[in-house]
Amino acid sequence: MHLRWLRLALSFAALIWGAAGVGILLSWPAAEAVLQQLGAQPIAYDRMLDYWLRMTAGAFGLIGCGFLGLAISPRKFANVLPWAGALMLVEGLILLVHGMRLSLPPLPFYADTAACLLDGTAIIYLARRLERTRVPA
Repeated sequence: MHLRWLRLALSFAALIWGAAGVGILLSWPAAEAVLQQLGAQPIAYDRMLDYWLRMTAGAFGLIGCGFLGLAISPRKFANVLPWAGALMLVEGLILLVHGMRLSLPPLPFYADTAACLLDGTAIIYLARRLERTRVPA
C-alpha cells in the first residue's frame, strides 16, 4: 500500500516539474501569455529572457523526467528517494521565503509552495516506510 502512495507522490512531482517542459516549445508571445495568466506583468521581448525561459523549462522538465523514473521503479532507486523528497522540501522553502519577501498573491504562490512542501514530506515519509518493509537480499 505504501508503494502505491509513494508512486502517486512521485508521479505528482513528475507532473508538476515536468509541466514546465512545455515552455521549451512555446513561442515567446504564447509563453508571455501563460506567464501573465499566472500573475506576471507584460514582459518586453528580450533574447536573453527567451533563452533563460528555454533553459529553465528544460531543467524543470528534466527534473520531472527524473521523478517519473523514480515513480516507475521506486524500489530500484530507493537510495535516491530521500534526496528527491529533500529537493522538494528545499524548493518549497525557497518558494515560501521569496514568495513572502515579494508579497506575491496567493495563486500560484500558495499552490507551488504547498505542492513542494507536502509532496516532499510525503516522499520522505513513504520512502522510509518502503525501506522498513523491504525484504533483505
